[in-house]
Amino acid sequence: MDISVVVPLYNEAESLPPLHEWITRVMGEHGFSYEIIFVSDGSTDASWDVIEQLSATDTHVRGIKFRRNYGKSPALFCGFRAATGDVVITMDADLQDSPDEIPELYRMIREDGYDLVSGYKQKRYDPLSKTIPTKLFNATARRVSGIKNLHDFNCGLKAYRQDVVKNIEVYGEMHRYIPYLAKNAGFDKIGEKVVHHQARKYGKTKFGGLNRFFNGYLDLLSLWFLNSFGLKPMHVFGFLGTLMFIIGLLAVMVVGGIKLVAICKGVSAPLVASSPYFYIALTMMILGTQLFVAGFLGELISRNAAGRNDYQIEKQL
Repeated sequence: MDISVVVPLYNEAESLPPLHEWITRVMGEHGFSYEIIFVSDGSTDASWDVIEQLSATDTHVRGIKFRRNYGKSPALFCGFRAATGDVVITMDADLQDSPDEIPELYRMIREDGYDLVSGYKQKRYDPLSKTIPTKLFNATARRVSGIKNLHDFNCGLKAYRQDVVKNIEVYGEMHRYIPYLAKNAGFDKIGEKVVHHQARKYGKTKFGGLNRFFNGYLDLLSLWFLNSFGLKPMHVFGFLGTLMFIIGLLAVMVVGGIKLVAICKGVSAPLVASSPYFYIALTMMILGTQLFVAGFLGELISRNAAGRNDYQIEKQL
């Protein structure tokens, strides 16, 4: 099969029929063999009924329905797991992403040899309250990830070789950093294509909110740490623990030196507890020991918790 189109959605019943018709037209015009996988992320409207109707009349349509709302990353994870196409295309269900971009994205993967091609919404139809934080977020992501050529990490319209989606784990809210996840997995031929962005036709954004920017930075920090130290936690915790323990040891030597000098001079030595170095030594040695223990525990405990991607799927077509 040439293409799998994965569409995560939450309460997008009105958008699904025109989106399906648009994708079908594009695929037919270019002679692609394809499947469309709609992933309903706990939708409470008629989205699943629409998906069932589309599946009944079109064998290319498949559907996954979550029992409750998990988020965009889990929806993509399950869509990736179900995809069978040589090239996997992701797009949002709100009609802001254009299926007319699919043929060129497919060509860039198959002919230009990219592992992943990310869309770039150069001209956006979003309010300033969203576009300005997005620019700051993308600048930070480029800096931390080292993927200098991407301007829009969070664009929903992306294309992947099948190997990529089968070898990355999209969990939590990590859909923002799929290019970074792909790079960490060894898929470093990452390209970008300027894509057409359209104003939303129905309703309002579902996968969003102001807290996504704060959470996005926390997720980026987590990804950076896991990529740098996830398989070697003792390198960071052990280093910090050793550094603090040495500082504590030096403070102990200062306290001991003051006491020894006083004894040699035959004067009354100050109480150990009266010196600030005593408390520095005590604090640093305790913290150093705790960090060492954390490093050892980190080496023993796998970061891949059992059941982290165990999402309850009610129905699957």
